[in-house]
Amino acid sequence: MYLQLAWRNIWRNPRRTAVILTAVVIGVWSMIFLGALMRGIAVGMVKNGIDTLTGHIQIHHKGYRDDPAIENSMLDHRAVDRALSAILPPGAQWARRVRVNAIANNARHSSGVTLVGIDPPAEAGISFIGAAVSNGSYLSQEDSNGILIGQALLEKFETRVGRKLVLMSQDTGQEIASRAFRIVGVFRAEMESIEKQFVFVPQSAAQKMLKLGNGISEIAILLSDGYENRDVYQKLKAALPADQFEIHSWRELLPFQTAYLKILDGFMWFWFLVVFVAMGFGIVNTTILAVFERLREFGLMKALVMKPWWILREVLVESFLLLVCGLIAGNLLGFLSIFALSGSGIDLSALAAGAEYAGMARIIYPSVAFKDVLVANLTVLLLGLLVSLYPAIKASRFTPVQALAHT
Repeated sequence: MYLQLAWRNIWRNPRRTAVILTAVVIGVWSMIFLGALMRGIAVGMVKNGIDTLTGHIQIHHKGYRDDPAIENSMLDHRAVDRALSAILPPGAQWARRVRVNAIANNARHSSGVTLVGIDPPAEAGISFIGAAVSNGSYLSQEDSNGILIGQALLEKFETRVGRKLVLMSQDTGQEIASRAFRIVGVFRAEMESIEKQFVFVPQSAAQKMLKLGNGISEIAILLSDGYENRDVYQKLKAALPADQFEIHSWRELLPFQTAYLKILDGFMWFWFLVVFVAMGFGIVNTTILAVFERLREFGLMKALVMKPWWILREVLVESFLLLVCGLIAGNLLGFLSIFALSGSGIDLSALAAGAEYAGMARIIYPSVAFKDVLVANLTVLLLGLLVSLYPAIKASRFTPVQALAHT
C-alpha cells in the first residue's frame, strides 16, 4: 500500500518530480562517468609506465639504482637465472638488458640518450618496443650493428632509416667507447620524451662495445597474473642475497604513478561528496516544498488517527522511489557514455606536453571499477534518504489543527 500510494504521489506534480529526477540522474552520471575517466587515467599511467621498460619487477646489482654506472653492472647473474627459473609462475616473462647513459651523434647533431642493449625476442614480449616500430624493421640478433631510435630523435637529428649513428659511452675500463650503428627501424611511443631518450641495440653489440663480457645492467620481469603479486616479489628477495642484488616492484620504480593511485580513492570520495552536496540541496528544497503543499492532506490523515511514523514512512518511501528511478537512469546514462568512449577514448594530443609531464597516455580510455559504481550508488541512495529525513520529520510533527489551518 505504501509503495502504491508513494508512486501515485510522486507523479501528482510531474514537473517537480522531473526536477528531482534530473538532479539525481546528472549527479549519478557524473559520479560514474567522471569516476571512470579518473580511473582510466590511473590505469593508463600505470600501464604506460610498466610497458616503458619497467615491467612488474626489476633486479639490479646493489647500488645500481642510486648510481646507474657501468661499474654497478651484474657481471655474474647465474644465481639470478636459477632463482627466476625456480620462482616465476607459468606465463611470466623476463629479459636481460644492458642500460647505460650515452651520447648519440651524427655529422650535424649530438644528444644525450640512454643506450639499451636488448635480447630482441625476449624484449618484444615484456615492453612496448616489440610493437612500436613504425618505420623500418625490428632488431634481430644477426644484425649486430643495427639500432632502433625514436621518431622524435630521428627528426631532431634530421636523419632516416639506413643512415649511421655513432654512440659513445664509458666502458668497464673507464675509457670512452664508441661504435657506429646503422638505423634499421624507428619506433613511436606514448610520450615524445621516450622517443628522444632511448635507443635500442642488440645486447651482444652493447656488451662488446662496453667490454662487459656477459654482464648486464638489469633484469625486467613481466608477470602474467596482473600487477599485484607480492608473493613472487617476496620470494625473490628471500632467494637472492641482499648484499649483491636489489629487487624492486613497479610501485617502487614508478613513484609518481604510485602516489596518484594512493590519492585517487580519497579524491573519488571527495568528488562524490561534492556532487551529492549539490544534488542534496535540490532534493531537500523540492521535498520540503512538496510537504508544505500537502500539509492539509497530512493534517487530515492525522485527524483520522494516522500515526506520525506512518507519515514519516510515506515521505521516505516517496524519496526512495525517486532516488531509485534516478539511480537507474543515471547508471544507464553513465554506462552508455563509457561505452561510447570505450573504442575511441579521449584524445589529448593537443595537450600532449602537459599530459606527458604528468605521465599520462595521449588517449584516455574510461575504466570502470565495481567499487566506484557501488560507492556512487550507495552514496546517493543512503545520503539521499538521510537528507529526506528532515522534510519527513517536519511533515510528521504537524498537529491536525496546525495542518488544517494552513493555507
